Order: sequence, then C-alpha cells, then structure tokens
Amino acid sequence: MADIIQVNNLSKSYWRNSLEIPVLSELSLNVNEGEFLALMGPSGSGKTTLLNIIAGIDRPTNGSVSVSGTDISKLNESALAKWRSSNVGFVFQFYNLIPVLTAFENVELPLLLTKLNKSERKKHVETALNIVGLGDRIYHYPKQLSGGQEQRVAIARAIVTDPLLLVADEPTGDLDKNSADEILTLMERLNKEFNKTIVMVTHDPHAASRASSLLHLDKGVLSTNGQSH
Repeated sequence: MADIIQVNNLSKSYWRNSLEIPVLSELSLNVNEGEFLALMGPSGSGKTTLLNIIAGIDRPTNGSVSVSGTDISKLNESALAKWRSSNVGFVFQFYNLIPVLTAFENVELPLLLTKLNKSERKKHVETALNIVGLGDRIYHYPKQLSGGQEQRVAIARAIVTDPLLLVADEPTGDLDKNSADEILTLMERLNKEFNKTIVMVTHDPHAASRASSLLHLDKGVLSTNGQSH
C-alpha cells in the first residue's frame, strides 16, 4: 500500500508571551492509503494538534507534511483552504451542525463551494445520507435527531465531497455506548467498504480497538504499543 500521509521531523510549539511551549517534537509518521489509524494519548499530549496539522487546519513550526504527494506545509493560506475543502472530511466531537438547517442542508454545505449544479448536489447529499443510514431523516433538523443521528449527519457532511482523508477528533466523546458503537461501526464500514483513509483521535480504548492500527502520543512523542487488531 502506498503512503497517503508522510509526516517528517514535525515539531510544533506555541508561544505564550515570551515562553515557548513545545507540543510536538521531531515526530515522523507514515499512514498508508486505506488505513484506519487511532491516535491515543493523555489530555495535552498533542493528539489534536497533530490531527489539525495533518488536516491542514494548523501549521507545523518545523518539518513537513505531505498528503497524497502534496506538501501542504508549503501551501499559502488560500491554497491550503482550497486543498482542505476538496481533500479532507472533518468529524468533531460536537457535530458542529447548523441548527436552522435540515440534515440535507447541513450535508450540502461543503458542496456549495464546488462547481456541482443543484441536481448533482442533491444526488451526492442523498447518497451520503443513505450511506450513514439516514435517508429517511433528510428533512429533519438537528434538534429532531438523537446525538448519534446528529453525528451521522456530521459524517455524511464529511464524506459528501468524497475526500481523500477523513479526520475524526473524539467522534464518540459525546455519545452513549450504543450510539458510540454505531458510529464506530459506520467508520469501520467507510474504511473497509469505501477504502477511506481515517485518522481518529480518541482517549477511549474501546474506540481505538476498532481501528486497524494504533499509535500512542505522550508529551509530543509517538510510540507504537502494538496493533489493535
């Protein structure tokens, strides 16, 4: 399998006044195409920072990140925003749905930035909602859905552009066990059936066990504690 993500000697520090706070330190990582990687680690270990850098939301202080052959650490802001919108699907802990929009309209949002016409957008949205099992909730508003259903709408929104990469930050962190299991099963399916490359940050060993590989991050340093399968 080819590497889809190549992270080389990545460091990230934040500054608080004149104090430098290192978060990631000379970290290197390769992720294969079609891999489902879980990143675990204690709070403050740099998991979300690493995820955000891979997804092009944040930038490294040093080092490089290539995704599918594009060195995203060298792109300027507008090129990076354009790259993100066509290559990355985002799933967050708190769904980030817009309450005044229906499930359909929430999922359609990323497509409004594309050249697709209205009927093409409709087809894509319906396909994405069917994949996540919500074809019958298309015109429901977020408040009419359960937490698990809201997260499924968020996943439909993440996959509607058919991105190269799905990044998920604690996607089950706000859900009860049954809903969490449904979301993890859906993510496994996206990985196995649709060959989506997924990088998921989690502190939950149960969620991590559903991924095909597992890395631990502690104080900005990566270690492999064996495969989860």
